[in-house]
Amino acid sequence: MCHIYILLVSLVFIACGSKDNSENDFSSAGISIDSTEFEKHLAELSHDRYRGRMPGTEGGRETVAYLIDQLEAYGVQPALDGDYRQAVPLVEIDGQLQGPMTVSFDDGEIMSLEPRNDFVAVTERPVDSIGLDNSQLVFCGYGIVAPENDWNDYADVDLNGKTAVVLVNDPGLGQEDEDFFKGNTMTYYGRWTYKYEEADRQGLDGILLIHETNMAGYPWFVVKTGWSGPQLHIDQGQNMDDCGVKGWIHLEKAKELFERSGLDLSSLIKAARKPGFKPVEMGPKVSVALKNELRYDTSHNVIGMLEGKERPDENVVYTAHWDHLGVGDPVEGDSIYNGALDNASGTATLLAIAQAMSAADSLERTAVFCFVTAEEQGLLGSEWYANNPVLPLDKAVANINLDAGNFLGRSKDLTIVGYGHSDLDQLAEFHAKKQDRYVQNEQEPEKGFFFRSDHFNFAKKGVPALYAKGGYDHREKGVDYALKVRDEYVSQHYHQPSDEYDPDNWDLSGFVEDANLMLNIGLDLLKSDKWPRWSDDSEFKSLRSPVTDELE
Repeated sequence: MCHIYILLVSLVFIACGSKDNSENDFSSAGISIDSTEFEKHLAELSHDRYRGRMPGTEGGRETVAYLIDQLEAYGVQPALDGDYRQAVPLVEIDGQLQGPMTVSFDDGEIMSLEPRNDFVAVTERPVDSIGLDNSQLVFCGYGIVAPENDWNDYADVDLNGKTAVVLVNDPGLGQEDEDFFKGNTMTYYGRWTYKYEEADRQGLDGILLIHETNMAGYPWFVVKTGWSGPQLHIDQGQNMDDCGVKGWIHLEKAKELFERSGLDLSSLIKAARKPGFKPVEMGPKVSVALKNELRYDTSHNVIGMLEGKERPDENVVYTAHWDHLGVGDPVEGDSIYNGALDNASGTATLLAIAQAMSAADSLERTAVFCFVTAEEQGLLGSEWYANNPVLPLDKAVANINLDAGNFLGRSKDLTIVGYGHSDLDQLAEFHAKKQDRYVQNEQEPEKGFFFRSDHFNFAKKGVPALYAKGGYDHREKGVDYALKVRDEYVSQHYHQPSDEYDPDNWDLSGFVEDANLMLNIGLDLLKSDKWPRWSDDSEFKSLRSPVTDELE
């Protein structure tokens, strides 16, 4: 019955959503993505001249200027009183570690951890200096407080002056019960961002996450590069009461730390996966010092719009983050982290969609094209937009997010990250079938991709969000080939200087295919009077008030 219901919802959405069903085949009406224009943007934005598109740098400012020039050329209107730029106030904290992290044991022995190779540590407090001074270590399982699951990894322990050591991911990973923390599908409790936020709420001095590649979803070098050097945060005069020191510890060093503490990490992990786990006082104390250089700056979201003629307040928000990591540690002589796939590709796709949509007949709703800043620093630009939208979010019909597209070529699949959250999935499936493609759920749900891109900030505000792309089943070479190429990208190029546009080996047909699909989904929504809705079992359903034109 569930499958029949979903099919009916899909048919109702498509039948009622557009004024003229013949309009659904937009490419036949002359509205489609210009592949030449897409490639132009991709090559330009990933060029060395933009110096890795770091917010607050000259390369970041040149990126903003380029985006504005393109939107003006396409006839897309500025969204903010004649301006395309939405100011996002940021504080840059460049924390310099003052030597190794030391762990002192009761027997007088000292364990020394080398910065970057063994651990990373940062602070979100805008202060000149901060650190841990003989802070007691406590193993706190997964660092989760989930009342709905009767779960509290911090229960019955005095956390004053202490540093928690916690696991990444959540207890459901590898469990047979799919209803227990959603099984292998990571919940938000599994994300490092949640664990840092909970450390703030618990009043801890510090928190250290134990890195394990499969559970984190990325290798140690991503941690080493991502949590070293300047870190950006939204400047709202906040964070002074946050957990002081936040960091990661390499798995091998964590094992050594527990062993020297007389504890077996493997046994503690098994215990932490079961209800009723209680924190374990480890015995040793940790010390580390940071001196900070603070720099206050303003970056910008770039926002254009095509105003709807009938219901202009109702809006569909497209997002793509324009930023990357800038200039960092050289790898094989290259220090520019160009971010071609992540996310010049999504930015180029959104520009191409804006160009194509500007040629459409009048829209009933308003299309918003939001190029957000500082995604790599914690989804900051989309967080700022979600709290300061140019059109009311209770009138936002949907968010369509574009991040790190498909460079393998045309795919049989359309893989939806977070499949099942809303009936946007059925609208996506309708258009995928028109491209002779099938829809599937994300293939690595344990890695929590739903919480790792800008659509998440819209979902947290109750806006149904779609993040989908091909690349898991190559149309000619199949699933195994696609898996091999994706794994190679993650292990060798993700957040590395080698994430560069390679015109000899990248097949742009996959980008263009996905771009046309996302264009058509948006046009369906913009020419409709219906509202996508959250699924009954989605945790985001309660965040959206009922809409009178919601699907019945």
